[in-house]
Amino acid sequence: MKLYVREPGTERLLSIVDPSAGHRFVILSIAQTEFHSAVRRRERAGDLASSTATELLERFDLHARTKFLRQSVNDLVVDAACGLIARHPLRAYDALQLAGCLVLRSAAGEAPGFVCADRLLLQAAEAEGLVWLDPTA
Repeated sequence: MKLYVREPGTERLLSIVDPSAGHRFVILSIAQTEFHSAVRRRERAGDLASSTATELLERFDLHARTKFLRQSVNDLVVDAACGLIARHPLRAYDALQLAGCLVLRSAAGEAPGFVCADRLLLQAAEAEGLVWLDPTA
């Protein structure tokens, strides 16, 4: 959400995804569902106009296809998420997000950074040996 709606952490996150920063940005494929849910919740609550919500969703969907690398949810990710839930008090989607990053780390042979603003999820990421960034900090 922070890339599309101004809120605490937006400026820092925008600097990270700026092409001049040289970073690749990977999302788990379910991020699209999470983003749609967050935007529609804000629309229903009256925080976003319907036209703005539609514009945000279209922009995100375009970026998901053209700018972001996508980690698919597969059996490795699901199995890793189950293991994370056994070790950390995570919600299912949060465990899947973190598991996707861990599977990417194994497959890529490099250490990706994990970016989020959820303290509990960041604690789990740190316990799993990931470098992390809270854009709101």
